Amino acid sequence: MKIFIINRIKSIGYAFKGAYLLFKKEASIQTQVVIAIITIIAGFYFEISATEWTVQLLTIALVMGVEGVNTAIEEMADFIHPDYNQDIGRIKDISAGAVFLVAVVAMVIGAIIYVPKIF
Repeated sequence: MKIFIINRIKSIGYAFKGAYLLFKKEASIQTQVVIAIITIIAGFYFEISATEWTVQLLTIALVMGVEGVNTAIEEMADFIHPDYNQDIGRIKDISAGAVFLVAVVAMVIGAIIYVPKIF
């Protein structure tokens, strides 16, 4: 049991390290953090409902999580094959496409929440 707890604590430490590296290295996640902060401020300003908060926060987490996975895929691909490779490029494009799809849906969700409150 003691080893289990120690390993969980180590895992949390690795996760914090990974999040730190992601926020430090990736300009896109830094931009997304700024957008998330603006969106959270807007949530307080427009007094969105608990359901809207839930959807908004889950959407923010989804965008950042998918961006993290995309970054990991790109880092792994670059490690495996540092030189340009068409197949690696396609894998990276597909991964970036996933981020794009989630970001577009996030904008639609933002519009659903905020357009009625603004107009």
